[in-house]
Amino acid sequence: MRFTGDYALAASVSLAASAAFVDGLRRGPDGESEVLDLAFPLEGSWHPVGVRVHQQHNGSVSAHLLTNPGSAMTHEVRATLERMLSLDVDGTGFADVAARDNVVAGLRQRHCGIRPVLLPSPYEAAARAIIGHQLPVRQAAAITARIAADHGVPVEVGERVMTTFPAPAQLIHLPAVRGLAARKVEQLRVLGNAAADGWLSSARLRALPRDEALAELQQLPGIGPFSAELVMMRGVGEPDAFPLLEKRLHRAMAAAYDLGEAPDLPTLERIAERWRPYRNWAGLLLRNFQPVGETA
Repeated sequence: MRFTGDYALAASVSLAASAAFVDGLRRGPDGESEVLDLAFPLEGSWHPVGVRVHQQHNGSVSAHLLTNPGSAMTHEVRATLERMLSLDVDGTGFADVAARDNVVAGLRQRHCGIRPVLLPSPYEAAARAIIGHQLPVRQAAAITARIAADHGVPVEVGERVMTTFPAPAQLIHLPAVRGLAARKVEQLRVLGNAAADGWLSSARLRALPRDEALAELQQLPGIGPFSAELVMMRGVGEPDAFPLLEKRLHRAMAAAYDLGEAPDLPTLERIAERWRPYRNWAGLLLRNFQPVGETA
């Protein structure tokens, strides 16, 4: 897979694994290299696929489609992987952001090549947002895994079997789930219908003005303003989005730029203007690596 700019698969995936987006890297068949194994329903056809991604010592990234029982289109799988790993974004200009902002410069130097890792589709991002609302990360991850185990598709990825998240057609008929409120189960069923109708496609949402896309997402039961932002950033992919409701990022910015305990949103937005067109990338570094209470 081609990309431009710095990229570190291991560091990016490790960060995503801490948020239970993906499993961490594991040893490849050679016992030395590290690989990322993925299993997911491919957006659109919703055919299950199993993929292995590997970064070579020279920095190049390769992907191998290991399981494809529904004959999903190879170019569509590749495009999805590139979006998931943020390799579809020209990263060469991120160095210019660092040159304009000392805080970003320090974080980029210490964590070079980290890019956002997305979920396979806005559909799956919305499902996780519904499941995880007001739940601890580990509990939400356990429930998500339970739903996948009971209603997803097992696929062979190299030496192991992984289970995909259920496709929309399965989610429409989701029965009660242990540990998940009945209202959330019903919200997931509605979500399944919306995704099956094509209403949640990443291409469609990306083509809309951001405010319009956020408003449409909030028509889904269980998706409020905060969750809509998450779906856009984690499911659609928005390299230049600045989340207006992400308090964790705002606290990190307050610490990094010595803004006091409660800076107003316009002040934060003015600072984030320096990060264009990579506000989401810079925010990822601040949110995860800037200790709150310390200045950079």
